[in-house]
Amino acid sequence: MMKKTLLVLTIAVLGSCFLASESQAQDYKNAIGGRFGTANGLTFKHFFNSNGALDLILNIRDHNAHDHFYLVGLYEVHNPIPNAGGLNWYYGGGAHIFFVDHDHDGPDDDVDGGFGIDGVLGLDYKFNGAPINLSLDWKPALDIAPDTDGDLGWFGLSIRFAW
Repeated sequence: MMKKTLLVLTIAVLGSCFLASESQAQDYKNAIGGRFGTANGLTFKHFFNSNGALDLILNIRDHNAHDHFYLVGLYEVHNPIPNAGGLNWYYGGGAHIFFVDHDHDGPDDDVDGGFGIDGVLGLDYKFNGAPINLSLDWKPALDIAPDTDGDLGWFGLSIRFAW
């Protein structure tokens, strides 16, 4: 059910982006909002220049009856898509730290953590005349410590207030 919902949302977002792309969208410097998908959380994006941005993500994920908390920092390079005002594609990379609560229901909480690296590839759209930014991306991750483990299935839709 979650996969079907994410697919419908993806099609709706991309469709609205392409339909609304006739008008030139305004640029933005900062945006804050929610991230929804494989993991849910908060996201804050800040542009250092016209195409370089830092995206900070705090994700919470319940996976195999364990609570996972991720703090991710990504450097993203944004590139406009010709003849699609306000729509950009982006790529980048960064790192994450994580904490896992293995026994979140019991009195003896067993928490461990680690760190890893991340990549990102996505689409970013800023609505013209409205402070709304949407991003749809794929964010593969590789945990480096304490154990090496990869996850290629991180997809997310971010909905942000932009200024």
